[in-house]
Amino acid sequence: MKKGIHPESYRLVVFKDMTNDYTFVTRSTAATKETIVWEDGNEYPLVKVEISNTSHPFYTGKSMFVDTAGRIDKFNKRYEKKK
Repeated sequence: MKKGIHPESYRLVVFKDMTNDYTFVTRSTAATKETIVWEDGNEYPLVKVEISNTSHPFYTGKSMFVDTAGRIDKFNKRYEKKK
């Protein structure tokens, strides 16, 4: 491996899955301004993520169908006119 290309500022960081509030601690260099008090009583930087292994359909085996603001209906109406 090449020397000097990897960051050396690893620290403990809490990652929080915003879809199901699952949190875990790992070492990371991710920059964040938010902090959280962890179960051990210490305060750690907090990184919020939209999806993790506890909410991703590949890992859970459950697929989710989300129709945000009727996007499917809008799509069908738009292309229905052209026929």
